[in-house]
Amino acid sequence: MISNRDITMEQSRYNDYNTYLRQLYNCRVQKITIDAGFTCPNRDGTKSNNGCIYCNDKGSGTGAYQKGLSITDQLNIGKQSLARRYKAKKFIAYFQSFSNTYAPLPQIKRAYEEALAVKDIVGLSIGTRPDCVNEKVLDYLSELNQSYPIWIEYGLQSSHDETLNRINRGHDCQTFSRAVYQTKKRKLSVCVHIILGLPGETPHMMLQTADYLNHISIDAIKLHLLYVIKGTQLDFLYQTGKYQCLSQKIYSNLVCSFIARTAKHVIFQRLTGDPHPEELVAPLWALQKKRNLQAIKDMLEQRDIWQGQQL
Repeated sequence: MISNRDITMEQSRYNDYNTYLRQLYNCRVQKITIDAGFTCPNRDGTKSNNGCIYCNDKGSGTGAYQKGLSITDQLNIGKQSLARRYKAKKFIAYFQSFSNTYAPLPQIKRAYEEALAVKDIVGLSIGTRPDCVNEKVLDYLSELNQSYPIWIEYGLQSSHDETLNRINRGHDCQTFSRAVYQTKKRKLSVCVHIILGLPGETPHMMLQTADYLNHISIDAIKLHLLYVIKGTQLDFLYQTGKYQCLSQKIYSNLVCSFIARTAKHVIFQRLTGDPHPEELVAPLWALQKKRNLQAIKDMLEQRDIWQGQQL
């Protein structure tokens, strides 16, 4: 298998995921999001019943499982749509909703192996929490990784424990560090999710998270804008004037600064999020993905920023 580090940044100002995948597979590759019916210890009462303050009862997913769609159905529908839209030829099954290692191992195996049995699925990305992995699950994923590339996507959101407490995350930063160590020990690829604009965080604190990640063995980062979803605890804070969203300009500047402080080998899988329009409360500019990405690229040019420049 080809290592992430064998695929290098060329003309782009940062290591982008689409280029990485195209170089790896020599064609357009797209992720297909999967709702496999898993839950989360931060919602089932193990740690909390409320979840993180920004998360709704779909767990940031599609709700496809509740609609009765199997993993195979979801993948086949996604393949047809993404092949038409992007001319994609290969696909990665992305287990997105809730915590996708938070279940008995036999249930986990059934889900992942059903996905890998679908034609043109070339690997898995598994979204989960750092407090929801154990050695048996990681050993199994290490076995799968001998035949398919397996990415573990850990939600960290911030390296600051006071922030993690404030957003009701239910774990601390040290838990993330331990999970990444155990995951990398098995030669699995790690992507970390970071949210910019969390309540109580200053720009300096957000960039301290970038500095922290440079001391952890990770392969990729997903940056997310904190946006407000209907019915969440964050929605209540926003409606009562206790939370204010970032502006597009401030967010673009933060992303650029984050890129400048990130090691060159790390892949940026995402620079902003994709809210569902029917759920979004604010900021409305979050719906303009193409415009937002262009704003970030323009800012990179204006500030003459390259990934790793400030290390």
